[in-house]
Amino acid sequence: MVTYLISVFIFGYLLISLEEVIKINKTAVALYTGVISWVVYVVSSGHVDDFSEELTLELGHISEILFFLMGAMTIIELIDIHRGFDVITNRIKTTDKRKLLWLIGGISFFLSALLDNLTASIVMISLLRKLMDDKEDIKLYAGVLIIAANAGGAWSPIGDITTTMLWIGGQVSAENIMKTLFIPSVISLLVPLIILSFTMKGDLHRVESNKKDVLKKEKVRGSKQMLIGGLSALVFVPIFKAVTHLPPYMGMLLGLSMVWIMSELIHFKKDEQEKKPFSAVYALSKIDSSSVLFFLGILLAVGALQHANILYGLAIWMNATIGNLDMIVFVMGVLSSIVDNVPLVAATMGMYSLQDFPMDSQLWEFTAYCAGTGGSILIIGSASGVAVMGMAKVSFGWYLKRISLLAIAGYLAGAAYFLLINNWL
Repeated sequence: MVTYLISVFIFGYLLISLEEVIKINKTAVALYTGVISWVVYVVSSGHVDDFSEELTLELGHISEILFFLMGAMTIIELIDIHRGFDVITNRIKTTDKRKLLWLIGGISFFLSALLDNLTASIVMISLLRKLMDDKEDIKLYAGVLIIAANAGGAWSPIGDITTTMLWIGGQVSAENIMKTLFIPSVISLLVPLIILSFTMKGDLHRVESNKKDVLKKEKVRGSKQMLIGGLSALVFVPIFKAVTHLPPYMGMLLGLSMVWIMSELIHFKKDEQEKKPFSAVYALSKIDSSSVLFFLGILLAVGALQHANILYGLAIWMNATIGNLDMIVFVMGVLSSIVDNVPLVAATMGMYSLQDFPMDSQLWEFTAYCAGTGGSILIIGSASGVAVMGMAKVSFGWYLKRISLLAIAGYLAGAAYFLLINNWL
C-alpha cells in the first residue's frame, strides 16, 4: 500500500509541475490524485466499511479551508467589481524609479497581508500597466511585486494560503504569527529593495492618459464604501476568532454576509438587471473556483498519506537523516520554489503533531515564513508568481536571471534574523 500511495502522489505531483508542458489543467490532476489516493488507501487496507468516518472527518477539516477561501475571494471580487481598488491605484503619481520601487514594494507588502498575495499581485500588476509602457520596466517591477506580495502574505493569517492553513489548523495564532514573522518578512523584502535601489536611477516613461478612455470608465457608486467595508470584513476575521473561539471560516462567512448586505443597500434603488453586475451572486461567478478545487484535490491526497502514517514515517526519516528541525523547514522552503507550497505545508502539518509541537511552536512559525517567502525564489513557486508570469509576460529564464538572486538574498536574511532571535538571543 505504501509504495502504491507514494507512487500515485509523486506521479500526480509531477503532472501538476509539468502543467505548461502537458497542457492538462493542474486542478483536474489534483482532483484525480486526491480521489485515487483514497481509493488505493481504502482498497489496499481491505476494510472498506470502516473508512467513512475517517473520510468524513478529513473532509470536515478541508471544508474549513475551502469555505474560508471562497468567502475571502467573494469579498475581494465585490470590492473589485465596485472598482474599490482604484481608490488606491489612482493616487500614485510619481515617476521616479526608486520612489516607485519602494512604493510598489510597500503597497504590495501590506495589501497582500490584508487580502492575499494572489489578489494583491493581480491588483498591482494592473496598476503597473497603467503607470508604465516599457516592457522591461514592467517585468522588473513585477519581479519586485512577487517578492513583496509573498513576504506580505507570510506574516498574516489571511495573506497566504499556507499561513491560513496553519492558522485554521491550530498550529499558529493570529496575534503571535503577526508579531513573530513581521520583521523577518520585512527583512526579506528590504534586502532586495536596497540592492535594486543602487542599480536604478532616472524617471519612468508614464503611460499617456487617453481622455476618451477616462470618460468611458464611469465612476461606480459605493467604491470607497465597498473598499472600506470589504477590508474591514477581512481584518475582522482574526478578531472574531479571538473573541468567539469559533473557526475562522465562520468569521469570514459573517463578514461576507455583511459586505453582501452592504452591496444590496448601495444599489437598493436599481432594478434587478442594473444590480446584477454589482451583486454578490455575480462576484461568486467570478471567483477562481479552479483554485478551490485544486486545494481540495491536494489536501485529499495529503490526507490519505497522513491516515496511512506515511507522513509520520517521513518525519522520522528526516529527523534521523537531517536531524535539525530548522534545517528541515529551511530546505522545505527552498523546495516550495520548485513545487507548490500547499502540499508541502499540508505534509508538514501531517508529519508533526500538535501534541509534540503545540500552537505557536517555532516549527510552525518558521514553516509559515519559509513556505511563504521561499516561493519567491522561482517564478513558478507561488500563486502570485504564476499569475504575474501570465499577466506581465515574464519568462521563467528572465526571472531566474534578474530576480531569483534578489529573492534568495531576502529569504536568507529573513531566515537568519528569525533563527538568530529565536535560537541564540
